Amino acid sequence: MLNVTILCIGKLKEQYLTAACAEYAKRLSAFCRLTVTELPESRLPDNPSDKLIEQCLKQEGEAILSRIPRDAFVIPMCIEGKMLTSPQLADKLAQVPVSGKSQVVFVIGGSYGLWEAVKARGDLRLSMSPMTFPHQLARVMLLEQIYRSFMINAGARYHK
Repeated sequence: MLNVTILCIGKLKEQYLTAACAEYAKRLSAFCRLTVTELPESRLPDNPSDKLIEQCLKQEGEAILSRIPRDAFVIPMCIEGKMLTSPQLADKLAQVPVSGKSQVVFVIGGSYGLWEAVKARGDLRLSMSPMTFPHQLARVMLLEQIYRSFMINAGARYHK
């Protein structure tokens, strides 16, 4: 069974987002071992300088990198990443075990994105859209797409 980890900066604050994530986690339990790890978000003042933002990204990035297993297939979520259809993502996830890896790690950054070293560690930079979404909502969207991928690969009718 594939191990799927979502490393994310920040905690979910809204109950409806927490409930949605719990529902997808429950559904995914039939297909994979899912772990969602929330890492602390760096606090910044209003209107931070570019230097402060870079320090924040580095601090968060170091925490992220310390949690990624060496042999994991890493997918940082970033706006400049590749956009895939749901069947293409399903195919990528199906190829991970075939390539000899048993762990997929998705990474969702905080409100300022991801440190460049985290992106560089990635095997596939993935973008959901050229639009910007709150990182808490991105977590729900990602969980749904992971679930959809497993359903596609199982030949289920969930994906239309």
